[in-house]
Amino acid sequence: MTDRSDAQRRKFLGLTGKAGLSTFLAQAVGVNLGVVDIVSAQTGRRGVTPFRFAIISDPHLYSPADHVFDRQLEDAVAQVNAMKTQPDFVLVTGDVSHHGTPDQLAKGKRILSRLKAPLRVIPGEHDWYLDMGASYRGNFGNETWSFDQKGVHFIGLNSILVPDFWTEAKLTAEQRRDWFMPLASPVPGVWGVHEKQLEWLKKDVANISPDTPVVIFTHSPLWDYYPRWNFQVSDSKEVRDILGKFVNVMAYHGHVHHTVYNKIGNLTSVGTMSTSWPWPYPPVELPYPEFQQYRADPSNTSDGMGSAYVAIDDKGGNFVQYQPFADSLPASIKNGFKA
Repeated sequence: MTDRSDAQRRKFLGLTGKAGLSTFLAQAVGVNLGVVDIVSAQTGRRGVTPFRFAIISDPHLYSPADHVFDRQLEDAVAQVNAMKTQPDFVLVTGDVSHHGTPDQLAKGKRILSRLKAPLRVIPGEHDWYLDMGASYRGNFGNETWSFDQKGVHFIGLNSILVPDFWTEAKLTAEQRRDWFMPLASPVPGVWGVHEKQLEWLKKDVANISPDTPVVIFTHSPLWDYYPRWNFQVSDSKEVRDILGKFVNVMAYHGHVHHTVYNKIGNLTSVGTMSTSWPWPYPPVELPYPEFQQYRADPSNTSDGMGSAYVAIDDKGGNFVQYQPFADSLPASIKNGFKA
């Protein structure tokens, strides 16, 4: 990236951040970087106190100082911090690092610590398989968690687990990690949340009323989007069955690095753009093709990336607004959509 293009990108991000903030002030919605604005939501007997949180997806930080991905994550942090009404927390959907090294995860924590709001993180495969989550946990805590916030139940799961294929093969830590680097790696197999987390999830939601709004975060989508690229969770049906008693479940994920949408039963799934690079769409027919963004323009280093905000209305409906860094959205979703 040239100095000129970097300056242009920063100028663009600054302008879009101001525009998003003006939109928030005028229309009581969010700004850039995945602000989820829960506005007077009610489901059944339970009311939700209005609040918002921000989402940042797939930073993929490298080790060299002042890497372009560092600057893009720094821009994201600056935009969240510029909000007049701060989010209650910020959620990162995994792949903070690219190689899972301690310095990359520490760099992620250092940059994200500049956020004014509290931070929540779930792991991606790039964060995990060098040391099986040790550096991730050291920087960001447990990979599985839940909490209640102003009437909404939030859940974070580790969705990138696979059976042990490395011990018998006597792979080094680096060799194990490297099998997860390619998008279509044939050795690890499809990943999921596995039995221990499924049992945890059952206990976590056992005593929660079905009219409670639920928001769940996983790195990869909770439906079989494209298993060859691990655009799926192997036991997503089991997760959906456990959450099947709830009136409405919103699921947010990263990993795919592009806009995508699906709805299965009571669960609505929304994929977010990354702050690092855009992945192509896989060669499958999407259930909702109108949510597919344009392919990135290679002459524009900011194209194909960004995030979204979501507003939940007083009837429990969700309005999703993607916030791209460049004009990469078709008319069908450019102005947002009801999920």
